[in-house]
Amino acid sequence: MALYSEKVMDHFTNPRNVGKIEDADGIGEVGNAQCGDIMKIYIKVKDDIITDVKFNTFGCASAIASSSMATEMIKGQPISKALELSNKAVVEALDGLPPVKVHCSVLAEEAVKAAVKDYYDKNGIFYEPELLAPKGCVDCHVEHH
Repeated sequence: MALYSEKVMDHFTNPRNVGKIEDADGIGEVGNAQCGDIMKIYIKVKDDIITDVKFNTFGCASAIASSSMATEMIKGQPISKALELSNKAVVEALDGLPPVKVHCSVLAEEAVKAAVKDYYDKNGIFYEPELLAPKGCVDCHVEHH
């Protein structure tokens, strides 16, 4: 079994912001068929601030912990701050992930960006496509598709 930090175990056993927002302003769903992880992130936005965020994740401890930590990091933040969220920041906030599990943090980053993109699309807000493009795997030792 992979060695997980106390923070990973805490967010896995007591995940924050679990659930769904029925009238979400943006929903982002991403998945990695290879490892079977699926993440769905819901955001509520008011005056460009993410006022609420919830997630549903089907996956391993790292995927759940990454989702939980990512939601904590963007809740109450301006959208621009959420778009700066990187998988590296999520990993650091969790005090590290086993190398084979770093791709789970990439999914969390992608799910947040997908939720923001959905919000922008629904509201006809113009954005630069590269702003919402996943940065790719920073510190990944696994190919991420």
